[in-house]
Amino acid sequence: MKNKSWILTAAGTLLLFVGIIASIHIGAKKIPLSDIYHGLFHYEGTLHDQLIRNVRLPRTVCAVLAGGMLAMTGTMMQGVLRNPVAEPTVLGVTQGATLAVSISSVSALAGGVYGNFFMALTGAAISGGMILLFTMKSAANQSISRILLAGTALSTFFLSLATVAALLGNRSQELAFWVAGGFRQAGWIQAAFLFAVGGSFSILALSLSGKINLISLGDEAAIGLGVAPEKVKRKTVLCIIPICAVCVAAAGNIGFVGLFVPHIIRKLNGNDYRKLMPLSFLYGSVILVLADIAARTILAPYELPIGLFTACIGVPVFLWLVRKEKK
Repeated sequence: MKNKSWILTAAGTLLLFVGIIASIHIGAKKIPLSDIYHGLFHYEGTLHDQLIRNVRLPRTVCAVLAGGMLAMTGTMMQGVLRNPVAEPTVLGVTQGATLAVSISSVSALAGGVYGNFFMALTGAAISGGMILLFTMKSAANQSISRILLAGTALSTFFLSLATVAALLGNRSQELAFWVAGGFRQAGWIQAAFLFAVGGSFSILALSLSGKINLISLGDEAAIGLGVAPEKVKRKTVLCIIPICAVCVAAAGNIGFVGLFVPHIIRKLNGNDYRKLMPLSFLYGSVILVLADIAARTILAPYELPIGLFTACIGVPVFLWLVRKEKK
């Protein structure tokens, strides 16, 4: 198992490196590999240098960080809720952040990158808190069907309110970006937010991986081993909320990455969250970088929403998991 972890890590790192180079190289205008090296290490302000430093590179960094964080938050939610379909999008956490950002875009309540982040944080906190309270209220509420119903209801409610806000403020096109997700607006400010805020809470989340291992065995087993389940769940959700908020503020509502990536890694390398969480981060980064390349190139110079590509993989996995649970 240890050798398998190293193989997966090496393979994922290689795929991510190739994906990053391809992301900088491929686009509406292809940049030669020699110019990529020049733009990264010998910047002189040429057109290609500026395109690499100011457009392609920050966009790629945002895709790497957002993909990894979304995959890891899905892994954490599946562990603490002991539910195979738990994921920020399925449970309405990112939709709550999307609603808050859409409200900020049509009002003077907040604005700009900083305003979007704090509004997304507020929305994610409200929706994440509602799901946490729902699951903690009784053991029956931890069943897959009830959590799915609660998450679907929240998602629909938040997106409906976001649509109303966008229509009233004549911002329907902007809402479409937040709902489908993408990195068109990604720059160094968004990358810095992801790195500072998301990175900090991701490190805190990784420190909880051993306790999430015990929670995934069941509350009684965790208590018997000296771990307080409710305290760990609260800490986990408090880590998930700012991570989801900063991802939505940078990239909009990108769904299903946190659903299918952990399941793929779990099939390949077991259920140890100390390995599952970092490997999910790595392969989530790979998936979103590749999805961003596809979004930019399939209909170039036009751009497709990234959520289209993640949903193409995520929806079949989601339906398979629900069907498997019913059996």
